[in-house]
Amino acid sequence: MSLRQREVARRLYAKELSESTLVYKEHEDTYAPQYLLTPTGAKCNRVFVVGTLTEKENVGVDSDYWRARLADPTGVFPIYAGQYQQQAVTQLSAIEVPAFVAVVGKLNVFRTNDGPVKVSIRPEFINVVDSETRNRWVLETAEKTLERIERLQLDNEDAAKVRDHYGIDTRLYVEIVIEALKALKKEYET
Repeated sequence: MSLRQREVARRLYAKELSESTLVYKEHEDTYAPQYLLTPTGAKCNRVFVVGTLTEKENVGVDSDYWRARLADPTGVFPIYAGQYQQQAVTQLSAIEVPAFVAVVGKLNVFRTNDGPVKVSIRPEFINVVDSETRNRWVLETAEKTLERIERLQLDNEDAAKVRDHYGIDTRLYVEIVIEALKALKKEYET
């Protein structure tokens, strides 16, 4: 029996995640992971995000089912945790809002009947962090985003999928990086 290796958690901003619509599997195997290929070429099954937990609510009827919102400088990540994310439920229920938090989780991709793709995060871990950790994540995510944009110029399968699905104009994603860095600069100036 082979052990399945855990997918790498990718860093990306909320705005890019909300713009992502290309979902695919590499294999037809029942257990093959589903990937979300973002407009900058991040091949995501899991993500690592850091921001401000702005709200949380237990919306479960018969059991705990938490809905939360995590804001970064570009937008909001929707987060849902239930019976299969018990550790995250316990962590989330104990956090006072607002708080800086780091989240590692799997993407949950849902295509509505009228076509739009909705993406949320099913957290595996949620931990309170300090502002320095959040600021470092903003900077490192800017670097990773710009590296991905640069790699889109290469001739590989994922870059071709991105160009075919999203087009070749990456200015919006460069602007997202600039927006995030400006928000960070503004925070340091106050």
